[in-house]
Amino acid sequence: MVNLQAIQAHNAALKSLAPGLVAVFVGGTSGISLSTALAFARHTLSPKIYLIGRNQSAADTAIASMKSINSSAQPTFLQTDISLLKNVDSVCAEIAAKEKKLNLLFMTPGYMTLKGRDETAEGLDRKFVLHYYARMRFIVNLLPLLTVAAQDPSVKANARLSRVVSVLDPHVSVRAGGSGKLNFSDLSLKHTFSLKNCGAHASLMGDFFLEGMAQRHPHTSFVHAYPSGVATGLMREMPAGGVLAAVLTPLLSAFMVPIDESGERHLFAATSERFPPKAEGEGMERGCRGWPAIVRRGVVVTG
Repeated sequence: MVNLQAIQAHNAALKSLAPGLVAVFVGGTSGISLSTALAFARHTLSPKIYLIGRNQSAADTAIASMKSINSSAQPTFLQTDISLLKNVDSVCAEIAAKEKKLNLLFMTPGYMTLKGRDETAEGLDRKFVLHYYARMRFIVNLLPLLTVAAQDPSVKANARLSRVVSVLDPHVSVRAGGSGKLNFSDLSLKHTFSLKNCGAHASLMGDFFLEGMAQRHPHTSFVHAYPSGVATGLMREMPAGGVLAAVLTPLLSAFMVPIDESGERHLFAATSERFPPKAEGEGMERGCRGWPAIVRRGVVVTG
């Protein structure tokens, strides 16, 4: 992995950026998204932070933590179920009504399940929505604000931040031994759903979508990040998820990244100049030791 001291030094220097950075954390009341939001609050000046999720009590705790970390932080919780795309549209409209720019869109929604296809009222599988459709809808809806941040004349060009980070797995089909192919006759997996197919489609379609966005919006950086093993509440929706977590977490802890460290590392991915937009170059290795990053068609792929 990247030397943690180097990451901490980079993050500590974020206070040199202009105050008032605006960030949206989707899935922001738990796990990697929350730990990254807390790191963002810790290392920036007067940040405006939007946490999007379902759990009001978890959000209240998160907001209290942010205010204790940084009294100048302005956290806001927007409660909604983003497994419905109409709710994604509504919450994006609410953000757009309040903000003129967006510096960071950070997304981690998802969960582990042993269920088969679980259709929402909109006819899409819930897990697939969280891993792909909702994330891409957030990007499309909020790109106008990201574009403003990318072109902000009040900020020096080398200090501008306009970035999208989707934390999932850009290589999941390869890791699972798949062929890396899409079923073009059933992209939504209406008829051929399986957890393996869902993982492969979400990964590949996410890659392709981000590449398309990078071509159209070359001054915004797009990152598809693989988080490695992190101790989160990902198993909470599985049968006996609490029992599984209690049993497996101690056994796997030696091989997992602590959640606070993961937040620092993902803040690095969300802000470092090592992960540039397409306008600053393509086909170059711009990562650092332990965290390879390759710019491919304008998208930074890590992991």
